[in-house]
Amino acid sequence: MELKQLITFKTAAEQMNFTLTAKMLNYAQSSVTSQIKSLEAEIGTPLFERLGKRLVLTEAGRTFKCYAEQIITLTEEAKMAANKVKEATGTLKIGATESQCTYRLPSIIKEFKQAFPQVKLIFKPYISNEQAKEQLLQGLLDATFMMDVNRPDEALHIESLIPDEIKMVAAIDHPFSADSPVSPQDLQNETLLLTENGCSYRTLFEETLNEACVYPNKLEFVSIEAIKQCVMAGLGIAILPAMTVKTEIETGRMKELMWKNECPVFTQMAWHKDKWMSAPLKAFIRLTRKTFETNQ
Repeated sequence: MELKQLITFKTAAEQMNFTLTAKMLNYAQSSVTSQIKSLEAEIGTPLFERLGKRLVLTEAGRTFKCYAEQIITLTEEAKMAANKVKEATGTLKIGATESQCTYRLPSIIKEFKQAFPQVKLIFKPYISNEQAKEQLLQGLLDATFMMDVNRPDEALHIESLIPDEIKMVAAIDHPFSADSPVSPQDLQNETLLLTENGCSYRTLFEETLNEACVYPNKLEFVSIEAIKQCVMAGLGIAILPAMTVKTEIETGRMKELMWKNECPVFTQMAWHKDKWMSAPLKAFIRLTRKTFETNQ
């Protein structure tokens, strides 16, 4: 099993087209086909199958793709370590939610790029913490930011950076008073504007409602900014991180309701415990810690 075969397989598995794979890797198409067949023969099972004109991965192919990506990444890291690269180059792939990218990370990105101009930063969004963790385990991310309660993980190093307050907000003219506590029962006939399923603070909020046997109407959004606009338009009540609604509350465009959040939530940074810590990644983690400590 050769590295070039793994790279060819990974590219083909991403493109699902041998002709395009050959063009991207500057191979003849026959070479791509030959490498894939040789790899399948060595492994002992097909990695691709043709369904009509469509090329799809077999179940074995999907499993093997995860390992191929890890082997390619480890090979690249081994070369960097062996050659003791003096100038920091390469790519860091960081997972982050919309709210983190918008409100927390710009200053970190600016300072990091000044110190490491040759390092490419790629920020990848995710829907749930479980998705982010899975991408860390598969080696698809170098590190990720999460918002969650503190909980241990056997495979990941998870570091809490700062507590995050979750606020319940409504339109200024909503009949709920900003000075009176809101109970789960008060929400029975309300419309809740929620982030996508899998969001940690949404999950905690819904668990509280379920325990109280309260099942209000729900609208789900992929964007926090869309939720904020709908709140201000009077379409419902939302729970959002304080950093995302701070300006709107202070300028009187929405109001905060009195809601007690029983489970403290934190902004966390996580990476695989076995991850090879390149100089840029170490620097990014140090800078992140310093920035959050200063802001706190």
